[in-house]
Amino acid sequence: MAPTATKKSDASASSVPAWHPNLRIVEQLPDTKVVRTAFFVNGLAAVIAILAALYLGHQEWKLHGVNKEIADWQSQIDQDKKQSQDFVALYGDFKLEEAKTSEVADFMTSKPIVSAIVLRLGEMTPKKIAFDGLDFKDTGVSIKATVKGAPDRASGDASAYEKQLRADKVLGPMFSDVNLLTMRRNTSSGRLVIEIFCAFKKGAKKT
Repeated sequence: MAPTATKKSDASASSVPAWHPNLRIVEQLPDTKVVRTAFFVNGLAAVIAILAALYLGHQEWKLHGVNKEIADWQSQIDQDKKQSQDFVALYGDFKLEEAKTSEVADFMTSKPIVSAIVLRLGEMTPKKIAFDGLDFKDTGVSIKATVKGAPDRASGDASAYEKQLRADKVLGPMFSDVNLLTMRRNTSSGRLVIEIFCAFKKGAKKT
């Protein structure tokens, strides 16, 4: 009957209250954990600080590299600046020389051939007008001639010849203007002496 007695003894023991009251203040008891919570908090903060420092260091290194590249580019620009200015000045000189060359070429192109003018004058000039001289200049040709015939009709023939030169199909396009400059009577011969200036037209083509 021993087992029965044991069961009664266990039942009676579990129902007996503690022999003294629990007077412990849990909040003031020391932390008996092997790894304290503060360790994890401090460790996490340290890891965050290290990562932030690494990130900032990486950004600073990249910024340093960018600044170095900018400095290298600026140095190259400064080295090439003088050479570029020299090229610009040389190009300006070239444009001036090109303008002079073009001006000469235009003049040579626009200046009619002397022989062509002489031949055409010989063809279209009336027989009553005799050439005393042809003076070719850069701006035009001066025609000096004597008008044959009676003096009272010579002035009309001179004016008609001026108009004929202006309207001629060959010489007209070469000249920008034709002017009868002088009409005077030669005292020795009694004939009318005239001078007509035919100004070259700028840009006129050779004939």
